[in-house]
Amino acid sequence: MTAGVPPLDDVMGARQELTVVLPVRLLHAPRWAEGPFPFELGSRRTDAVARSTYFAPASARALYGAPGRPRRWYLPLDTKHDGLHLLGVELLRAATARNPEHALAVLHFSVDRPLLPVLRVLAGRRQSTATELLTGPFDPAGLLAGIADVRDPAAPFAIARPYTISFMTPTTQDAPALRTGLEGALPATADRWLWQLASRSIPEDFPLPPETADAQLKDTVRISADWSALVLRQGAAFLGHRPDTGAGDFFEFGALHSRTVYLDALLLGSLQRDHIDELTDELSEVFNSSRLARRVATLERNIAVFRSTYWRQHLTAHGAANDLLLAFQNQHRLPARFNEILAEAADYSRLVQTQESQQISGALGVLTILGLPLGTALGILQVLDDHSVSHLLIALGLSVAAAAAVLTTRYGRLVLSSLRGGDRRT
Repeated sequence: MTAGVPPLDDVMGARQELTVVLPVRLLHAPRWAEGPFPFELGSRRTDAVARSTYFAPASARALYGAPGRPRRWYLPLDTKHDGLHLLGVELLRAATARNPEHALAVLHFSVDRPLLPVLRVLAGRRQSTATELLTGPFDPAGLLAGIADVRDPAAPFAIARPYTISFMTPTTQDAPALRTGLEGALPATADRWLWQLASRSIPEDFPLPPETADAQLKDTVRISADWSALVLRQGAAFLGHRPDTGAGDFFEFGALHSRTVYLDALLLGSLQRDHIDELTDELSEVFNSSRLARRVATLERNIAVFRSTYWRQHLTAHGAANDLLLAFQNQHRLPARFNEILAEAADYSRLVQTQESQQISGALGVLTILGLPLGTALGILQVLDDHSVSHLLIALGLSVAAAAAVLTTRYGRLVLSSLRGGDRRT
């Protein structure tokens, strides 16, 4: 930060919103209102019906459910404490094949104190811990008592710290974030502020190397001349680039979008990440069981369900939500990881097919070894018109001896080996 520029950790923006997302274990569907939290702005009400018109139908079903099968619930609240105002809580069912109780809890805050220190506490910077803020009236365990359990940090799907989505607009004094004129150039400090909000850090926590700064900021989304967004692995941030004039300003609409459709794009990314994590875990356990064919069939079915239900890279005709989802996917390498999953699953499928072919070939080989001598002996007796029971028994004995002799040859051992191999793997 240049001389004379106030550090961001001392800045309180004109408008500050915060959304906190954390994994929980859903005990049962809550008796809350169904759907996403319906924030309102004038005549606009962002309920499930309104948001579903913004998203493609498949994405809307993943985020909001279908008639009679809700996936999301909300509870309005009005709790103020220590400069934070809790507006409400949401629950999104995020069940997977192995974790049917997995869900995401979403807490919506307004912040009336400098925003970055709050984010740093949630990120566990310095000696801070996340529980210093998410305690008392904001404790998720109390807010979700009897409905969901907050996951232990060592549990599956747990993230080190809650995922945060912050929104901040500047005042006229916040020159580091402001454009020069309505469509003028952004100062370099604007993206540094955006980085600090998304990474929940100050330079003392994590000094951004100037050699890699461009790469770190390459996924910055310029939503318009008014504001930008940056998505990182543990947080996302929206920052305005002109002074917020208060009530009636466009930033009211921007804040609404950051809490609703843009939040939903990032939640869909979280669902994708969790399912890909689980598929990766399944792949690592394929050979832990002797029933390889069944394991691979289950894995292929889970991949198909995920691909049909959750795997989307195009959400809507509106570009910003798509860009945010792609940025989230890039941060977690989801496209590359899913391609690796598909390639590895295809390898296992070919292995199963090869083993099944070997088993079939082995079975045919056994039939040949057993049937050829017997058929030959019976054919000779029939040609000779020999109906003697003793000759028939001798023919059967010779056939068994011939089959046993063939089984001791290299070909016979290969046939038996292929059958044993098929039994072990299937």
